[in-house]
Amino acid sequence: MRTINCTHLIEAADRPAASGRQIQIDNGRIVATTDIPHADAGAFFAMPALVNAHDHGRPVRTSSFDAGGKPLETWLQYQALMPAVDPYLAAVVALSRSALGGVGAVMMHLTRPQGLSDLPTEAASIAKAARDVGLRVGFAISMRDRNPLVYGSSEPVLAALPDAARNEIAKLVSRKPLMPEEFIALVDEVAAAAAGPTFNVQFGPNGVQWCSDALLAAIADASARTGRRIHMHLLETRYQRAWADAAHPTGVVKHLDALGLLSPRLTLAHCVWARPDELELLAERGVTLVVNTSSNLHLRSGIAPLADMLARGCRVALGIDGSALEDDDDALRELRLAHFLHVGNGFNVAVSRENVLRAAFLNGRASVTDAAEGGAIRAGEPADILLLDWPAIDDDSLRGDIDALQLVLTRATARHIRELVVGGRTVVKDGVVVGVDASAARTEVLNRMRKAMPDKAAIMSALPPLERAIAKHFEPTCF
Repeated sequence: MRTINCTHLIEAADRPAASGRQIQIDNGRIVATTDIPHADAGAFFAMPALVNAHDHGRPVRTSSFDAGGKPLETWLQYQALMPAVDPYLAAVVALSRSALGGVGAVMMHLTRPQGLSDLPTEAASIAKAARDVGLRVGFAISMRDRNPLVYGSSEPVLAALPDAARNEIAKLVSRKPLMPEEFIALVDEVAAAAAGPTFNVQFGPNGVQWCSDALLAAIADASARTGRRIHMHLLETRYQRAWADAAHPTGVVKHLDALGLLSPRLTLAHCVWARPDELELLAERGVTLVVNTSSNLHLRSGIAPLADMLARGCRVALGIDGSALEDDDDALRELRLAHFLHVGNGFNVAVSRENVLRAAFLNGRASVTDAAEGGAIRAGEPADILLLDWPAIDDDSLRGDIDALQLVLTRATARHIRELVVGGRTVVKDGVVVGVDASAARTEVLNRMRKAMPDKAAIMSALPPLERAIAKHFEPTCF
């Protein structure tokens, strides 16, 4: 049994912050929350641990490879500069960064495996890292079989490149993809090697523009047959919107529905360019949508229609997607940005703080963990709790009747985190990840990457002309 005394506690998204509360934890779950005298209340603001419902588990920031500020369509190509490193160390670094940002559950859509072993072996190493760090992880396997450079044939883009660049890029795009049935079998193998109570293996089709109908239909069938969840990107950029309208004039979301893909087992990241009728169909089918506010700003993708998503009845979660506002994993700052950007203007509230807190605490949990529990500090729920330094947040302390939750939404960042508890286990304590040496892992990963960077010289030289060719492909009148 552990007890935590709190100055303030928010029990759930639809509850106000209560003062003078004690949390009682036993065997990884909350036993009770009770009132205590103010004198015994301690110095914590307690809230449910946050969920990052869409990410990729990269060990380093992509801006370190000169990918910062680029549109998605060229940003993607710069991922080729990331050297492969030990998958356990890479996952320790990525998951530790999430934990230090206040996240207790994170989706890792593994779109770029390290590739130093077969994928089931790599997944088992990542699962061990997740256990050692102490986070709940959704693990989606990348699945794609077309369109490696642009949304269509690669040949015109390759033809526009100088010889040396064309030869280098051709090596990257000439790899033969797996057949649909081979992808399904691979996910089964990964699940057998790595799945566990806190590590949920999922199908991860990269996006409709990157997956053939045969692959998407096979995934839909396998998901319906097994109950395994699906995590996929959709309509992230206006170029994807244009491709979708040309390829599926009757509607890309209707097309996915006809393939059997839309169901409560599906999570769709982004949907920045989804239309009202598409949002209504997604809501009707029970699909979870993940809004990635800062990532969409970094990659010039636009601003997701969060207010319209909610108005149409969509279940919305929040994600960081490896690109938080300050290129870190500060989930508290991301929560505030999503709230401020979408709340509305003047006295017209389009997205309430309850809407945003529900997205941050609750809605992404099931899509990450495939478990219908958590997201609240109540008796019987998993003890996934974020404890903030209340005196540091309220450091001017001018009014005793202040709305504590409003102050947290206005000021709190990762520097205010005193402790992160997941399943009753302390994961972060006073800025340190307890279960692993995150600093040593990061140092080792960076040393290995720096040593390997000279091997990337050829592809590094090929990327600027490729970037120009892709830009001209999508915006020919601008060049």
